Amino acid sequence: MLKSMTGFGRAEMNVGDKTFLVDIKSLNGKQFECSIKMPAFLKPFEFDIRKRLSEKLQRGTIDCMISLKQTGNAKPVTVNISLAKAYFQSISELSAELGLDPSQILGNILKLPEVITPTSETLTDDEWIEFRKIIDTAVDDLNNHRLEEGKVLEEDLLKRISNIEKHEKLIATLEPQRKQKIRDGLVKLLEENVGSDNYDKNRLEQEIIFYIEKIDISEEQVRLRNHCDYFRSLLNQNDAEIGKKLSFLLQEIGREINTTGAKAYDSTIQQSVVMMKDELEKAKEQVLNVL
Repeated sequence: MLKSMTGFGRAEMNVGDKTFLVDIKSLNGKQFECSIKMPAFLKPFEFDIRKRLSEKLQRGTIDCMISLKQTGNAKPVTVNISLAKAYFQSISELSAELGLDPSQILGNILKLPEVITPTSETLTDDEWIEFRKIIDTAVDDLNNHRLEEGKVLEEDLLKRISNIEKHEKLIATLEPQRKQKIRDGLVKLLEENVGSDNYDKNRLEQEIIFYIEKIDISEEQVRLRNHCDYFRSLLNQNDAEIGKKLSFLLQEIGREINTTGAKAYDSTIQQSVVMMKDELEKAKEQVLNVL
């Protein structure tokens, strides 16, 4: 089953006296790119969090936000009371000398350097083990969303491949008529410009066979059918990162469609080629979202 790179996951859980909320958003991307926003006291665990997300999400542009809901004795910041008092005394004396209103002193003191600093507390080993469960729960929620999106992608891709096959079958029915039209056209051209009695019919037959072989599209059609069959078989595989394979295979399908169009020399077949290219581009757009 396909899995989309697009999804959203959320988890909330208590760890000790702290309540954490984890939101993870995923968008499509060629590689794993992760942006993490978290409280300062979790910075020592950033590498482990990033590694855990990489292992479980494989690919995509990931945006992870970890928020702390303060409970109990949890302190996200520390106020340096001694430093604040020293600032207050000096600023109060200056305000009195200048005759200024001292009512806003506290708010200004709190903005001064080193008065408010991030708390030095961090998670204990046991709390880290519990915290990892929050990350895993949010990732599981995101992956469930990815699977739901993947179902929609798979249905659409199967539809695109089926439409390409329909046009390929139409081209197969037109191929005998195309060869006869080319043969008749060449004979008519010679008769109009040279005369029916002024050329070697055996030599003409040899040249026509050689020319038709050069513009034969049967091999392209066989490869196109095989590629479409293989595309379906890939969709049934349990590959964790199948998006790249599907993308490469669509490039091969496009190569066969383009070669068919270049050799066709037939307006009806060209119309089918245009329709196949349209379906192929839609499939390529969808595959960009496949993990």
